[in-house]
Amino acid sequence: MEADLKSVTPSFTVLAVLFLIFSGGAAVEDETEFHGDYSKLSGIIIPGFASTQLRAWSILDCPYSPLDFNPLDLVWLDTTKLLSAVNCWFKCMVLDPYNQTDHPECKSRPDSGLSAITELDPGYITGPLSTVWKEWLKWCVEFGIEANAIVAVPYDWRLSPTKLEERDLYFHKLKLTFETALKLRGGPSIVFAHSMGNNVFRYFLEWLRLEIAPKHYMEWLDQHIHAYFAVGAPLLGSVEAIKSTLSGVTFGLPVSEGTARLLSNSFASSLWLMPFSKNCKGDNTFSTHFSGGAAKKDKQVYHCTDEEYQTKYSGWPTNIINIEIPSTKGLDAYPSVTEAFQTNMTSMECGLPTLLSFTARELADGTLFKAIEDYDPDSKRMLHQLKKLYHDDPVMNPLSPWERPPIKNVFCIYGTHLKTEVGYYFAPSGKPYPDNWIITDIIYETEGSLVSRSGTVVDGNAGPIIGDETVPYHSLSWCKNWLGPKVNITMAPQPEHDGSDVQVELNVEHEHGSDIIANMTKAPRVKYITFYEDSESIPGKRTAVWELDKANHRNIVRSPVLMRELWLQMWHDIQPGAKAKFVTKAKRGPLRDADCYWDYGKACCAWQEYCEYRYSFGDVHLGQSCRLRNTSANMLLQYI
Repeated sequence: MEADLKSVTPSFTVLAVLFLIFSGGAAVEDETEFHGDYSKLSGIIIPGFASTQLRAWSILDCPYSPLDFNPLDLVWLDTTKLLSAVNCWFKCMVLDPYNQTDHPECKSRPDSGLSAITELDPGYITGPLSTVWKEWLKWCVEFGIEANAIVAVPYDWRLSPTKLEERDLYFHKLKLTFETALKLRGGPSIVFAHSMGNNVFRYFLEWLRLEIAPKHYMEWLDQHIHAYFAVGAPLLGSVEAIKSTLSGVTFGLPVSEGTARLLSNSFASSLWLMPFSKNCKGDNTFSTHFSGGAAKKDKQVYHCTDEEYQTKYSGWPTNIINIEIPSTKGLDAYPSVTEAFQTNMTSMECGLPTLLSFTARELADGTLFKAIEDYDPDSKRMLHQLKKLYHDDPVMNPLSPWERPPIKNVFCIYGTHLKTEVGYYFAPSGKPYPDNWIITDIIYETEGSLVSRSGTVVDGNAGPIIGDETVPYHSLSWCKNWLGPKVNITMAPQPEHDGSDVQVELNVEHEHGSDIIANMTKAPRVKYITFYEDSESIPGKRTAVWELDKANHRNIVRSPVLMRELWLQMWHDIQPGAKAKFVTKAKRGPLRDADCYWDYGKACCAWQEYCEYRYSFGDVHLGQSCRLRNTSANMLLQYI
């Protein structure tokens, strides 16, 4: 047997062991682990905004261009056609802002399967620039995961949740996906959602409440979903969404900001990412449905706590939008902003523009769009979308604070310590729509302070931790409210380490509604990952929050550190002899050949306990010849 092992690939033993993660698991007594017939796991991937390919379902001749659009041609994203036939490409992307239907001349639909989310624009040059989940899938293949164990559930990310179900029956299909995975694999699924994909999964859970009899709801969840990994979730929205609404965000594409704004405002999903207050909730549709209560025409959009009016900024670091209004025309129709104008009467002499500021609550309830309705053609369309597709949503108002999902195991993961936008100053540009607003200043959150684009310090509620360059920390860290009164905190270096720099605090007191911060020392120029873990406050359930230093929002799903920790946590979960609720962080060694490297200072492969020098034909440098030892699989036992 030993001779046979030596004849196979170096990392075979590790792969065979980790293969158990998605090929079988022993029964474990703890309620948070597997039971009975849960012999196999599946992974369900829900991608984020603009992270699914869209393909044409029309025949569109493009004048003055050698390229036309035919059925199944790539629309999102095909940069070649975008550059050569931008008008045709625009027709295939844009939606009617009122009813969310396609352009009369062209329609697009989401692609299906894993290929739809790996590379948005495949190609030698464009492929690496548009990679999303490709590295994730490489890890799956490298660890021997079976092809039918990973399922992607792409969706049309341009649509609001109600339209996803109305047009594509997306949530019915998602329910069938979980049920098919259980029948095919014999066990529950692990949900991996990124960015707006988390909003989609949250809506699915609420939709499921109305689809399944209440007494069977929790039973269905326990049977079909083992764990939920929420990666980069904008739990209270993202300020970049309102920036896109008023001025457009190109995401590096060769289009103007005006064109980007036209597209963004035709997508009702843009409002799904709108910032909202942590202190205001919409009506509980589930309770109203089963109590037989009828909807009131004059019902309040939000019910806010006293804290909303006693504190500034709706709990956010600062006012999100500060915008100059050129005149007082139409103000009397909007009492919500009249008071703000009265406090600035001196600025309005001789028709001078007046600066109005809006909090997250005033964005989510439509006050901003009402205030600029006379100055911006898009405001009426945005108000229509906001009311019809969000405030009057038959399942839930998505612009309400999250509660902990009723899943056994919830892991909330996000990046931190990157300069992130939290507020904007807008003014009339003097140009026609859609370029009628210009950003005059941007407010960023930095550690311990808020600064403008020019570097001036701005007053506000600055925190000790900042966001992931796209979503502010205030929104990402809302999931810390799901932790209980006693939390175990561990901070460890992100790279492989021997445990000497791991810091642990047990049973740290945590008050609901307040932030919890690791009071630990960080070495300079070292990236850390901080774990906040709670397995006691809710019987039979585990909640964990992972903060990754310097992990960018859009690239976090490609982070080797994140993927390593995910695999180790899942490996830990299937072990019947696991002593702890969570995988230990005491030590991290290489798991793949790619993790081994040459230590030029010691003139040998680093991590001699795990790696050895073994040349293979085609190796071009010393590090490439450093590979895992055959016995490295035994090292995984230390993580139980």
